[in-house]
Amino acid sequence: MKALVLGAGIVGITTAYELNRDGHEVTVIDREAEPAAFTSYSNAGLFAPGHAYAWSSPAAPGILLRSLWRGDQALRLKLSADPRFWSWMWRFWGQCTPERAALNTTRKVRLCNYSLDVFHETLARTGVAYDGRKGGLLYLYSSEAALKAASARSRILSDNGCRIETLDRDGVAAKDPALAPVKDSFAGALYAPDDESGDCRLFARNMGDWLKGQGVTFRFGTAITGFETAGDRVAAVLTDKGRETADVIVLCLGVYSPQLARQIGHDLPIYPVKGYAMTAPVAGRNNPPTIGGVDEETLVAYAPYGDRIRVTATAEFSGYDRSHRPQDFATMLATMRRLFPDGADWDRASTWAGLRPMTPEGTPILGPSQMKNLWFNTGQGHMGWTMSHGAARITADLIAGKRPAIPLDGMAAVT
Repeated sequence: MKALVLGAGIVGITTAYELNRDGHEVTVIDREAEPAAFTSYSNAGLFAPGHAYAWSSPAAPGILLRSLWRGDQALRLKLSADPRFWSWMWRFWGQCTPERAALNTTRKVRLCNYSLDVFHETLARTGVAYDGRKGGLLYLYSSEAALKAASARSRILSDNGCRIETLDRDGVAAKDPALAPVKDSFAGALYAPDDESGDCRLFARNMGDWLKGQGVTFRFGTAITGFETAGDRVAAVLTDKGRETADVIVLCLGVYSPQLARQIGHDLPIYPVKGYAMTAPVAGRNNPPTIGGVDEETLVAYAPYGDRIRVTATAEFSGYDRSHRPQDFATMLATMRRLFPDGADWDRASTWAGLRPMTPEGTPILGPSQMKNLWFNTGQGHMGWTMSHGAARITADLIAGKRPAIPLDGMAAVT
């Protein structure tokens, strides 16, 4: 069959890979000039089933409310006149119960673990380079109370297939010697030995090149404007360069998925949540981190790959605004200077802000639409890199009429 993939971020690229692997004639359409040029551009780089907690937790409403007068909160709320913002926030608030948080976390970690397996299969088959790094990830805690609480909380992950170890400060230094000089500032860490890291953008671009060699067609610089429908099918995808037709179409447009979905009667509960990232060179530095991790006190994530370190933080509920100011990176920079003062040339760090396509539950929207030939693979939120490979395989299996490898409870689109 002829397949159209709408979007060339990490979700679109992995979807194109799986459809090509199944023998389809695949075309990918994206308004940017190359793969991974929007949300996937400066992804955190953590492939982290061991950190697959739902953001919609009992603690989230208090953090968001405090952010209205405090600038140091990991979740930030900026009030908006957009009615879709309030509709989405109301649904998010409804997920912030212990029961819903546990259910959503279970669903997330199940997909993340499956995705890790698919990722390894893809790497074995393609050999695509992405500055990957195995060896686990560290989730660092500054107090004994916080570490103990995190260890208890992690049981939901270990009960669903994640290996989680609790380390004292000496154990932290043993796992990453770069943290040895500052180990006394921590009570310890949770260590997820199967978690990994790597450059999501580099993977997407190299995979794009690999797919071209397999016959996949890319139409970059092409804006998708809508659908032409005929009965219960999409007859054509409309773009600023003309019509595109296909037997099957997969919508992978992240934060812009709802606008197109509304044209065919779907109200996708996806809203942008801004994240901030900086990337610093490590050439000539003497003590960079050897594995990635998260400082759980500030929720600053970091990942070393190649000759650079990626640092990310903050979930800002501020609509489609991608602007950023130097002060938005102050906590990130202070955290990195504290953890790894000689880990990179922090004065030369580049900065960026992007939009995560979040659902209130934190799980993606996968599966069929009202149109018989249009499928959804979107809404992976802050775990697009981690979820993308599994979500792509699930999408290809659904299109082929196969039963997915994991349950998809709570991930279907509704009208």
